[in-house]
Amino acid sequence: MRLATVLYEGESLPAVVGDGDTIRLVRDLVGDAPASMIDLIAAGPDLLAVLAGADCDPVTGAELLAPIPRPSRCVFCVGWNYLEHFEEGKGKRGGNYDPPEIPDYPTLFSKPPTSVVGPGGGVFHPGPVSEQLDWEVELAVIIGKGGRNITQADAMSHVFGYTIANDVSVRDLQRRHGAQWFKGKGLDTHCPLGPWIVTADEIPDPYALHLELSVNGDVKQSDPTSLMVFKLPRIIEEFSLGMALEPGDVILSGTPSGIGYARKPPQFLKVGDEMVASISGIGTLTNPIVPMP
Repeated sequence: MRLATVLYEGESLPAVVGDGDTIRLVRDLVGDAPASMIDLIAAGPDLLAVLAGADCDPVTGAELLAPIPRPSRCVFCVGWNYLEHFEEGKGKRGGNYDPPEIPDYPTLFSKPPTSVVGPGGGVFHPGPVSEQLDWEVELAVIIGKGGRNITQADAMSHVFGYTIANDVSVRDLQRRHGAQWFKGKGLDTHCPLGPWIVTADEIPDPYALHLELSVNGDVKQSDPTSLMVFKLPRIIEEFSLGMALEPGDVILSGTPSGIGYARKPPQFLKVGDEMVASISGIGTLTNPIVPMP
């Protein structure tokens, strides 16, 4: 099942996306409908079963938003989770942290809720603060069942579904604050998500997907998710250690090689560019670069 959040007649509402990308509002499918995607996720699998069997006329004029337009907490992120991506950055990272090998534990950071933007939403160029705006397509995991100290053996039972993320990064800001990436990864609109959530039952093998990102039609990244160094159960285990995950939490699982700053010469995004991120089995997420207001 594909689940989206849409703007319809001035309201932000959860919806089911059907064949031909038709939109059916959850409130038209079930009584006492959840008001948001997070509420829908927290309602559990019984509601999904009802939605799968319900029907109503699709609506027109609905605009896709990020599937979780404003996460209740920061977006959880993993760095250096594809070997070639780690290798392409060696000696180019600057700052005071440039390890020779991928660490034994996943590199974790976060992006604030205000960084999230939906399909078609403008991504702010950081000029005049910086010109080093970069792209990173990633598979995003949506947590369904919360929990603390989740084991790897049980981790996948906590996954509600998947969506596409673009971990937009400002490289010089990322290196400016020691080894802390929060600022360079956390500017407003710098976490496009969407276009919808595909529930976990539709993706039985998350390592059989293909990631791709293009800028103005030029493919920059193209790799399978099978190349992840730290698989999803390990990532979920690490994030939940001593810190409970909650329904609707979003986890970005890392990006493959092909980022801009590691190219020769480096390439960065500018106003007017268009990023198209895609993942097989999920869809396509398109975002233009716009001036920061």
